Amino acid sequence: MALDSPAERRDEVVQVAMGNGNGVAPLQPLRPAGRPAAATAPYLDRRLRLNPNAEHKPQDYSDVRGEYAPAVYSALERHLPPSLLDADRDVKLHFMRDILARYWPQGERNKVQRHKEYRQRILHLYKPLHEELYNMHPSTFFLPTFLEAVRSNSEESFRSFMTEPIPGVYSFAMLQPTFCEMLLEEVENFEKWVHAMKFKIMRPNTMNKYGAVLDDFGLEAMLNQFMEQFVAPISRVFYPEVGGGTLDSHHAFVVEYGKDRDVELGFHVDDSEVTLNVCLGKQFSGGELYFRGIRCENHVNSETQHEMTRCTCGAVFWIIWCCSAYEMYDYTHIPGQAVLHRGRHRHGARAISSGLRINLLLWCRSSVFREMKKYQKDFPTWCGECQREKRGRQSQCVKATKMAFLRGAGGATI
Repeated sequence: MALDSPAERRDEVVQVAMGNGNGVAPLQPLRPAGRPAAATAPYLDRRLRLNPNAEHKPQDYSDVRGEYAPAVYSALERHLPPSLLDADRDVKLHFMRDILARYWPQGERNKVQRHKEYRQRILHLYKPLHEELYNMHPSTFFLPTFLEAVRSNSEESFRSFMTEPIPGVYSFAMLQPTFCEMLLEEVENFEKWVHAMKFKIMRPNTMNKYGAVLDDFGLEAMLNQFMEQFVAPISRVFYPEVGGGTLDSHHAFVVEYGKDRDVELGFHVDDSEVTLNVCLGKQFSGGELYFRGIRCENHVNSETQHEMTRCTCGAVFWIIWCCSAYEMYDYTHIPGQAVLHRGRHRHGARAISSGLRINLLLWCRSSVFREMKKYQKDFPTWCGECQREKRGRQSQCVKATKMAFLRGAGGATI
C-alpha cells in the first residue's frame, strides 16, 4: 500500500536533555564558547561505546549546573571510550559537553533561551488550579493494576495488564478518572489565564495548532518523575534497541481535537524514542489513531510492506504472510487508557466526527541513543524496511550459494 503522503516529523523548538523542547537540531561540530581545547583534544577522535559499560559506576554530577540535567552525564559516562573512564571528572565533563553540543548549535540556543524566559514569566505569574497535580501522587494518579505491575517490574507483570495488537504497540488502562478530570481542568484554567493575560501560548509542535505544553506552566518536575518511575521501567523491557533503557528527558503536552480545534493529524513520526499517548476525555466519536510500520530516517516514506515470507522449523513447513495488515492498525481512544509505541512508529489521527478529544502526550527521549545512531548505517532490529532489505540480501546470498553448489556439482559429474 502506497502512503497517502510523506510522513512528517513533529518538531519545532530545539531542546536536548532538558525536557522542555520538542525538536532536535542537525548534528554540527561545535565547541561552546570558552571551552578549553586542551582538556579534550586527545579524545576528540574517540567514539562512544555502542553498548554501555554496565560495571562502571558513573561519577556524581548533581552539582553541575547548566544546559543538561545531571542524569544525562551519568548515563552518557557509561558509553565513554575505555581510555576516558578513569580520567578526571572535569575532563570527562568537557568531553561529554562537546559531544552534546553538536545537537545544539548556537542559533538554536537563542530560541531555547527565549523559551526559558517565556516559561519563567508564566511560572512567576500563573496560579495553579489543582496544586496536588504538581507533585507525584502515584495512588491518586494511577490505577492499582498499573501500579502493581510497575512495582513488580518484570516483563511478565507488564504483559499481564497490556495488550499488544501489533508488534511494538502496547495498550493498557493507566490513569485514574479523577486525575484525568483534574488535568483537563488545569489545562482549561491555564488556557483561560493565557487569554486573559494576552500571552502568546506555545503550541506543542508545528503540526498541532491547539493544545498546550505542560512543562511550560510548572508540571515539568512531576512529569519527569512520571517518565522515570512509570514509563522508563516498561520502555527498558520493550524498547531497549531504541534507547528505552536510557531515557533522560521528555517533552509533555496535551492536544485537542474537535470541530473548532484540530480535526485530524497527518501521517508522521514523533521526535521521541518512546511515546506515551493517553486519552484524558471528553465525549467524542472518530479520531482513531492509525499505525503504518516502524521506519528509520532513511526509510520514513517507504511503502507499507507487501510480501510473503516462507519459514521452516524441523519437519514442519508453513507460510507466513507478512502483508500490509501486519503493519496497519487502527487504535480507538478510551479515556484513561494509554497506548505506548516507538517514536519512529509512523502514525496519524483520523478526523474526529463529533465532540472533543483531549490527549496527554509524553515524548520520552534518550540523548545516548541519539549519539549512538551516528555510528550505524541501518537498523534491522527495529526498522521494518531495514529488515526487508536484510532479508533480501540474505535471500540473494542463499541463491548465490545454491548456484555455486550446482555449478560445482555439475562440473564434478562431468
